[in-house]
Amino acid sequence: MNFLAHAYLSFDREGILLGNFVADFIKGKEIQTYKNEVLHGILLHREIDSFTDSHPLVKAGQSYLRRKFRHYSPVITDIFFDYFLAKNWDKYSPIPLPRFAEMTYVSIEKHLDMLPESFGKMFFWMKKQNWLVSYGTLEGIQQSLSGLSRRTRFESKMNEAPAVLVEKEKEFELIFFAFFEDLETFARAKLLEIEHHHGLH
Repeated sequence: MNFLAHAYLSFDREGILLGNFVADFIKGKEIQTYKNEVLHGILLHREIDSFTDSHPLVKAGQSYLRRKFRHYSPVITDIFFDYFLAKNWDKYSPIPLPRFAEMTYVSIEKHLDMLPESFGKMFFWMKKQNWLVSYGTLEGIQQSLSGLSRRTRFESKMNEAPAVLVEKEKEFELIFFAFFEDLETFARAKLLEIEHHHGLH
């Protein structure tokens, strides 16, 4: 899943949010430097990604993308799902999305000194361009995928993926609603399991 989904699936807990947001920037033994809720958030992020990657509904969505985008299809579906989450935000949260985004940025900014430098560089642009809100527009999705396309080592054509979203929007949205219900149920249960296994400090 992409950043907005990971923020939402942190369940209004700041420590979980920090870990959930930076997990992809934590490599190897670096995880040992994080404790308590931040560690739990990192572990939750990884469980969410594993659940997403193996879910049959997600694989069904990727079938619309795989022929053209190949191994970049999972990245594209993650961003598509943030589009549908942002677009339908009021179904999931009583807090308006712009307010939720601002709260998320404030929470992260307070703790930037403890987070990887590479994350901090990306976060600067995330806040400046308000990615969490912009994911809810086709323009924002285009900007996000075009940026990713420019940074890939090989030609990915991800900048062309929004055209598939426009063409197959109804199909992707149906997949999103069914999958995200499963994912939220899984994430809530998995967080409790992680906290029980690693202890609450």
